[in-house]
Amino acid sequence: MAYVINDGCVSCGACAGECPVGAISEGADKFVIDADACLDCGSCAAACPTDSITEA
Repeated sequence: MAYVINDGCVSCGACAGECPVGAISEGADKFVIDADACLDCGSCAAACPTDSITEA
C-alpha cells in the first residue's frame, strides 16, 4: 500500500530527497507521492518533520 501526504505538509521537501525511486514531487499546495511508483519503504515518512506522511 502506497504512502500518502496529508494536509499537514509544509512543503519542506525533506521527504523527496529520501525517496529511493523519486516518487515524490512538489504539488500545487503540498508534496505528492506517485502511488504507482511508491515502493512502500517508509523512508519518506521517517524523514517528515511534521509526521504528515502515512500509509494509505
